[in-house]
Amino acid sequence: MTVLCPLSEEGNTLFNAGDMQGALCFYTKALKLSHSQAESAVLHRNRSACYLKLEDYTKAEADASKALDADPGDVKARFRRAQALQKLGRLNEAFLDAQRCAQMEPTNNTFKEMLRLLGAQSQKKVTIQMSSTDARVQQMFSLLLDPSAQPSDRQKAAQNLVVLSREEAGAEQIFRNDGVKLIQSLLGSNQEEVVLSALRTLVGLCTGHQSRTMAIVNELGMEQLCGVMGSGASAVSLAACHLLQVMFEALTEGMNREIRGKDEAILPEPSRELRSMLRHLVEMMPASSVSGPGRDSAINLLVKQVPRKSQRNPDNSLTLWVIDQGLKKILEVAGTVPEMSEGPPLTDNSHMSCSVLLSKLYDDLKSDAERENFNKLCEEYVQHHFGRPGLESKLRAIQTVSVLLQGPSDVGNRTLEMSGMMDAVISLCASEVVCHQQVAVEALIHAAGKAKRASFITANGVALLKDLYKKSENDQIRVRALVGLCKLGSAGGTDFSMKQFAEGSTLKLAKQCRKWLCNESLPPTSRRWAIEGLAYLTFDADVKEDLVEDRNALQAMFQLAKSEDKTVLFAVGSTLVNCTNSYDVDKPDPQMVELAKYAKQHVPEEHPKDAHSFVEKRLMKLLEAGVVSALVCMGKQESPALTETCRECIASKMHLMMLSCQALLPLVSESTDVGKTKAAQALAKITITSNPEIAFPGERIYEVVRPLVSLLTLDCTLLQNFESLMALTNLAGISERLRQKIIKEKAVPKVEGYMFEEHELVRAAATECMCNLVLSTEVQQLYVATGNDRLKLLVLYSGEEDERLRKAAAGTLAMLTAEQPELCARIPGTTSHWLEILQALLLSDSLELRHRGVVVMLNLMQAEKSLAETLMESEALEILSVLAKSTEQSPISRAAQHCLDKAIEYGIIKKPEEGGEGNEP
Repeated sequence: MTVLCPLSEEGNTLFNAGDMQGALCFYTKALKLSHSQAESAVLHRNRSACYLKLEDYTKAEADASKALDADPGDVKARFRRAQALQKLGRLNEAFLDAQRCAQMEPTNNTFKEMLRLLGAQSQKKVTIQMSSTDARVQQMFSLLLDPSAQPSDRQKAAQNLVVLSREEAGAEQIFRNDGVKLIQSLLGSNQEEVVLSALRTLVGLCTGHQSRTMAIVNELGMEQLCGVMGSGASAVSLAACHLLQVMFEALTEGMNREIRGKDEAILPEPSRELRSMLRHLVEMMPASSVSGPGRDSAINLLVKQVPRKSQRNPDNSLTLWVIDQGLKKILEVAGTVPEMSEGPPLTDNSHMSCSVLLSKLYDDLKSDAERENFNKLCEEYVQHHFGRPGLESKLRAIQTVSVLLQGPSDVGNRTLEMSGMMDAVISLCASEVVCHQQVAVEALIHAAGKAKRASFITANGVALLKDLYKKSENDQIRVRALVGLCKLGSAGGTDFSMKQFAEGSTLKLAKQCRKWLCNESLPPTSRRWAIEGLAYLTFDADVKEDLVEDRNALQAMFQLAKSEDKTVLFAVGSTLVNCTNSYDVDKPDPQMVELAKYAKQHVPEEHPKDAHSFVEKRLMKLLEAGVVSALVCMGKQESPALTETCRECIASKMHLMMLSCQALLPLVSESTDVGKTKAAQALAKITITSNPEIAFPGERIYEVVRPLVSLLTLDCTLLQNFESLMALTNLAGISERLRQKIIKEKAVPKVEGYMFEEHELVRAAATECMCNLVLSTEVQQLYVATGNDRLKLLVLYSGEEDERLRKAAAGTLAMLTAEQPELCARIPGTTSHWLEILQALLLSDSLELRHRGVVVMLNLMQAEKSLAETLMESEALEILSVLAKSTEQSPISRAAQHCLDKAIEYGIIKKPEEGGEGNEP
């Protein structure tokens, strides 16, 4: 057994005599001289007792924690930490420690009494909090209802309600004290800050609480909420949009929190409230009383809430209902030309938002009959306006077609092919009225999406576009004509051999786009169109090279990406994807290429400057120009303009560059399935290759867990599975809170599944992950439970040839047998070769395996005398004796000596005589 140094013994003497300061001094000196982890743990435990007597509870808790880090089974250290935590007011943590003490020593009355006291204290604290919260709520209500109160005081009271509503106790008190009626009156306030506070308070009341949300929807009425969202104030409109988003989530997903009390016992079906909300949103579309930002918010909500989240869900009834009740209302917004007096107010984002909504609705349809109905309704609407007399009606039809071409392009193409439509577009391009020209040119640009139609426009419309670009006095028309030429010039895509224009023409067009982009005197919409042009032209590698060399153009593009103009996001994302070659390219089979050449068929050619070395240089140029901050802002944007394709573009770019953790987090929840997977894999790579606590500071580290767990499916590749397991291993080793988050995301069964994977790297990675997860009591209980082979698997893996797998399995075994001694007695029953496996660990050339083996041996011997006898009767005695005699005082030799000391204590072997050769039974 370890003998404590004289300093420690002197400290004990002073402690027993009541001299706490003197004892503290000696324990501290002993710690400085101690080289033994076990001895240091005892000293930390003793010093913790001194700090408790001196009422320095922070230091007492810290020292007790250090003792537990060395020996988690030290019941005295755990009890002292519980005492310190209790005095510090951290009652929940103190309760957990006291509970563990009582589990370790069930007959100890001191531990039982402490548990009882902590339970009573916790209950009292909750009661005080509730009464305090009720008093604060009543105080805020009194101020808000007092007509003589100062406006500034009422504003502060409204803001305090927001804070209270974010706590469950506060939210419940506000709701039960008729707070909703008060909030309803605040929504009519002339003070914007008061209205914002009222909306944010409602967010707190509704978040994750279905029954409260249903009551609030019925009490306030959707008409009032939509009226607030449709108001002219942008901040108020966004806050109301956020509230409705929270309401939708609460109604569709139910309670995310634990059920509290009887309120949730009987919960009616929320479908009536959902339909009411959708009906009011659809009715907002054509209403002239609704502001542009309010209309965009309504569209945004429909985009998020109507289509199915997963195609596996067979119910698309909400989509069919919106198409039936509101498609023509949406098309009214799509066909509005802002420069004309007729039609609802729009923002620069409205048409793009409409395109996204129409595309989402169309993609959510399941059958040809449903899609044909959608096409028919759109064609009827366009034909109705196109066939009416008067130019304004025809412009509305062309504008609608333009929006459809950006959204569900199949529908847009059908409407464009209607008799006389294309001729009308071409003829209006020559109109002398600027707004007519603008609508027609935009339609022409969007119409050039198909190669066949691009060829037709090249033959019939290029001269017209060139003429508009050179001769128009209006910059808005010139830049649109320029983009039209850019789109036609890029019709060959990345195929180097397919050039629509003469050599050098695309470079000239790109140069002009960059010039317009850098011209800050132009309106943002014109500069956005310049980026659109670059998005098309950057299929050409020569254009990519020129763009990355133009630092001013890059920085101007990044500034626009960070601006409030969300319609620019897709163009910026596409340009970056093109510059970095982040798009997927299917390499043709060489034999097929030779056959195509022999048959004189066209074979696509890659541009020499699209080689890997050029791409890497372009990446570095983008980094130097500040692409990271732009991507972060783009990833955080909440807008229908940031389509799934756009998000996939950003995720693809970030996956290649692995630059910004903050930009990746939004992409793992709001992108296509491919985009989510790429973003999650990029997060895994970052978590593996860097310190996660630095890469994901603060609370962000907990947001990483869910995307990593999402990679543990059969749909993902083995590489993605492997990287996810490695990343989760790193996270599980950081803290108990992270382990709890991993457990909550149901990762443990998935990790166990991969422990049976045939691929040795994946199998080892899963076992390493489990090695860190077993630090949590919940995971330990899975191994304690009877009727499974979990323990057997670890024992068998400890005897495998794969060293990495052996280390992981033996490490898991060492921790489990230390934390759950009852498992030790089960090890001999796992396999008849258990003893050979443990002895092989002791004899391994790897110091890590040897250390794990000797710790398992020590745990077995400490658990039961019968196990110690079995081990000492085998070759383990001789091996341990050799390990204990090591001249270097290593953890292995110390643990081996502890094994022998335990055998001596049991009386299984005799203590060796001075100068003796070894231990004898």
